[in-house]
Amino acid sequence: MYDASDPRAALAGAPASRPAATSFAGAEIARFYEEPPQESGPEGDTWYVRGQNFLVAYTRAKPGAVLSRAAQPDEYVILLQQPGTSVVIEAGGQREDVPGYSLAVVPPGVSRVTVPAGGEVVRIFSTQSADLAAKCSNAASYAEPHPNLPPFAPWPAPRGGYRVRAYSLDVPPEPGRFGRIFRCSTLMVNLIDPYEGPRDPTKLSPHHHDDFEQGSLALGGAFVHHLRWPWTVDMTQWREDLAAHCAAPSVCVIPPPSIHTSRGVDAGVNQLIDIFSPPRMDFSEKPGWVLNADDYPMPGQG
Repeated sequence: MYDASDPRAALAGAPASRPAATSFAGAEIARFYEEPPQESGPEGDTWYVRGQNFLVAYTRAKPGAVLSRAAQPDEYVILLQQPGTSVVIEAGGQREDVPGYSLAVVPPGVSRVTVPAGGEVVRIFSTQSADLAAKCSNAASYAEPHPNLPPFAPWPAPRGGYRVRAYSLDVPPEPGRFGRIFRCSTLMVNLIDPYEGPRDPTKLSPHHHDDFEQGSLALGGAFVHHLRWPWTVDMTQWREDLAAHCAAPSVCVIPPPSIHTSRGVDAGVNQLIDIFSPPRMDFSEKPGWVLNADDYPMPGQG
């Protein structure tokens, strides 16, 4: 259910691909501003939280910090929301200076990310990075797979092969396009257009997903994530409605098929980033929505 002004109102309703859910997982919430980091040392402080298929590593890096991966199994994303936070990415014999206010995709294998001046660095991985998944504050919640989610299956490799790819976030809004969406073979990241002040409570967007999680990463302002789970004939599976207040920085992992909507509530700028793993087909099928679609084919494309 979307307000008529929401570009997602034009999405075609996909037929249910799985039997109706009979059991449900709860939301996963990490408020980094009130929880201790999972790592703290000379590189800075890092918080880890996961969904079933993706995980977020949020780092407050010290000047000169190096964030490295020795044997990364698949592509991952680096998000630099702050214009003043730049990085140097070295991977696959390539060296790229990536300015702040950018998103970069890093290839599998050995990589090294240097943060010369320090600052806020967000890395997003699939949970195929088992060593990082084990560090997550909510790792125990996924000791058994959550219900209503199919096994993870990556999308095709990028055209032209794996390499560092960097994209500016300085993309103006466009009528009919939802946010600023980028994808790779493992992830889809949507930077919702930021807005000043609280969201209009008469124009919310309660909706649900049948078979994929959504990670909502707040990097500015504050949000209330509203979730409601279906009722079934088995009352033991019922869950109470949730209205979780999450300031920045924080992550809320929204499980299927809960009905959900997020409401910015801060008087300043509210910035939310949605994460999906693997990428969403419905968003990918909308012409012009995925800004780097030329680099990353959809399943079945050449």
